[in-house]
Amino acid sequence: MHFRSQKKTLGDVYIDEPIDTDKDGNTLTLMDIVADENNILDQVDLVIRSQQLYRFLNCCLDKREIEIIKHRYGLYGNPPLTQREVSKMLGISRSYVSRIETKALAKLKKMYDKTPY
Repeated sequence: MHFRSQKKTLGDVYIDEPIDTDKDGNTLTLMDIVADENNILDQVDLVIRSQQLYRFLNCCLDKREIEIIKHRYGLYGNPPLTQREVSKMLGISRSYVSRIETKALAKLKKMYDKTPY
């Protein structure tokens, strides 16, 4: 009976049980092979914060602030640009771009601080 019960679990593989060795002679487990380098919690956090950012852009910034933030940080599929490039594109001074950007970032930070995760 003992051998019969052992035969039923013979094909079981446990996630932390050694299954092979690598070229250096270290044991490999199934977890080593299946493990992903990306942290799923970080990915979920990034998606949630990105969604919040796009909502905040539309609800608390005016059109010019959105345009500057969009181009400065490469949002909505745009490449990130320098303040000088944004100022040339919009026909305003670089220092004015800087002031608008600083004001817009302060508004976004205030929204993030107010909003629970």
